[in-house]
Amino acid sequence: MIFGAGMIESGVTFDCAQLVVDDEIAAMIKHCLTGVPVTDQTLAVEDIAAVGPFGDFLSLDATMRHMREQSMPKLMDRRVREDWEQRGATDVHVRAREKALEIVEGHEPVALDSDVATRIRQIVELADRDMALSRGARVTL
Repeated sequence: MIFGAGMIESGVTFDCAQLVVDDEIAAMIKHCLTGVPVTDQTLAVEDIAAVGPFGDFLSLDATMRHMREQSMPKLMDRRVREDWEQRGATDVHVRAREKALEIVEGHEPVALDSDVATRIRQIVELADRDMALSRGARVTL
């Protein structure tokens, strides 16, 4: 169970950028939970035998193909330092904040059906009434 997404300061503060980071972490966890396929192809036994000790596995097509099957985060930057610096050297929080702003600015909410909106309003009004009663307030309908 994953909870507290976007929360910082023990849940006192909500941070949209942290929510974006937490979403990516949850996606990575979900990817891990699907398991690792173990087949002749994924074990690459023939490639290992062909390349031999101290050989170059990174240049193999199979290595690139299987690497792309792994978790591919959008925020975590796995480039070498020089490439990261050439592209602005932004940290994950800066990239997450930019993504959060992009989401908020581009979001087009879908209207609720009127019966759903009415039912939600009724639930809120009942909760407000119950809360007022529990505090000893008089409530008239």
